[in-house]
Amino acid sequence: MYRDLERRLAQHVRAFIGRTYSLELPKIVIEQPPQVEFGEYALPLAFELAKKLRQAPRKIAEEIASGIGTIPGFEKLELAGAGYINARLRREELAKVLVADERPGADNPSGKILVEHSSINPNKAAHVGHLRNAILGDTFVRLLKFAGREVDIQNYIDNTGAQVADVVVGFLNIEKKSRAEIEQLAHQPRFDYYCWDLYALVSQWYAQDKQNLQVRQQALHAIEEGGNETARIADLISIAVLRRHLETMDRLDIEYDFLPRESEILHLHFWDAAFAKLKEGGVIFFESEGKNKGCWVMRRAGTSRSEDAADADIGPSAEDKLAAEDQKVIVRSNGTVGYVGKDIAYHLWKFGLLGCDFGYRKFYRYPSGRDCWISTAVGALDHPHFGSVAEIYNVIDARQSEAQSTVIEALRGLGHGEAAEHYTHFSYEMVALTPRCAGELGYQLSDEDRARPYIEVSGRKGFGVKADDLLDTLITSAKKEVDARHPQLTDAERLDIATQIAIGALRYFMLKFTKNSVIAFDFKEALSFEGETGPYAQYAVVRATSIFRKAGLPVFLP
Repeated sequence: MYRDLERRLAQHVRAFIGRTYSLELPKIVIEQPPQVEFGEYALPLAFELAKKLRQAPRKIAEEIASGIGTIPGFEKLELAGAGYINARLRREELAKVLVADERPGADNPSGKILVEHSSINPNKAAHVGHLRNAILGDTFVRLLKFAGREVDIQNYIDNTGAQVADVVVGFLNIEKKSRAEIEQLAHQPRFDYYCWDLYALVSQWYAQDKQNLQVRQQALHAIEEGGNETARIADLISIAVLRRHLETMDRLDIEYDFLPRESEILHLHFWDAAFAKLKEGGVIFFESEGKNKGCWVMRRAGTSRSEDAADADIGPSAEDKLAAEDQKVIVRSNGTVGYVGKDIAYHLWKFGLLGCDFGYRKFYRYPSGRDCWISTAVGALDHPHFGSVAEIYNVIDARQSEAQSTVIEALRGLGHGEAAEHYTHFSYEMVALTPRCAGELGYQLSDEDRARPYIEVSGRKGFGVKADDLLDTLITSAKKEVDARHPQLTDAERLDIATQIAIGALRYFMLKFTKNSVIAFDFKEALSFEGETGPYAQYAVVRATSIFRKAGLPVFLP
């Protein structure tokens, strides 16, 4: 309803500007005022129009607010500041519509949306930072579905990368375990916790002697090549850890449709097909000298051609002038494909532009009865159709912005401009810990650490909050509160309520910050029953529902 009213406001404003100023504005920017007292919507367009009309923004805003006339559902438009326009809704009308659960007819564009989120390396337990990604992605999916869009939910699995190779190195070279011994461990309830500790131990082993890094490279080569004992052990580890990740996310009611794996992108020749297209299209070229000698590289996103290169014919002679710092390595000199290269192939498949497809098999069944599929070399024939979508949203943290931009530039370079325009990097900042939270978890902090606003987590150092530990702690804390307030309920009932409160608290905490803000997680703040918290929002819903029932009004809950 909120978006429908926003579109209605934009349509009336656009029409008024066309009639009054003979201007066409394809996009009307509408913001949310900093305080609800100012109204439900804010329009800064007078500042944009000021340059075109050569008038003061406030004068233009006044003309729009006073001359636009009646807009159904809106009480009035008000002038604010140096040229803002605030729009106020007729709240009594909106309340009646919400109580009656009336929903506007959806005017959705055609085509399926693919949302990729979580994408946790399958080498250790999920941590608090992964939860922000998954909760953002899952909430976005729910909003899209509520709006009537068809959505595919994918969780990309990097099962051939350095992180998995490191755990393989730990098992084989530090713990000296056989595949049979590793398989036995993999059946333990929290194998991902075991890998968490081992991953940190391997990092220490590398630091002790840089020669040990050669072992990682050997393992990485073997895993990418496939069909050998190292690759089979890597697959065993990544599958076991992946299953634990799905169980962890299931606790938050987060589900996926498909788990595409990097191993299939390599072994089903996705990358070979993409590599041929990139070379043929002149998007990548072989570097014969300098820092990146022996690599296949492309122009780094955001850099521009020099005047000499721009005037020259497109081809190797022009690209040879590209400075090393402006090059993005796609294939390393040792022949291994970088993350971005495999990601380009994956996104060509997403848009149905590659000419290849995965094999599919069922991997995980949720309590709801929904099946989650995983990629494989040869799979079932009767599988859902994945890929060939109209729009893509990738929920990936802001540190991956350059890699995401490189994929978009590769799409443009191949002539797929429309696909590039429908590719969105849904970025966000990291999750850290408050010093108090880190102390509660048992980490040793210096005086300098305690004075900092937040403490960064590090998987390689084993420093961080495992997602399951966090959920367990929140549930335990919530249950103490529920036990004190509702002693008449059975223990099972109190545990169920505490679990709902804890999950609500966590999800709300991860969502209440703007995406470009670093979150300093704190147990006490997240679980507070007062203020801007999940438990308070849950309490408000319960109270409102009770009032509606007593008033004899229908109650609509999702």
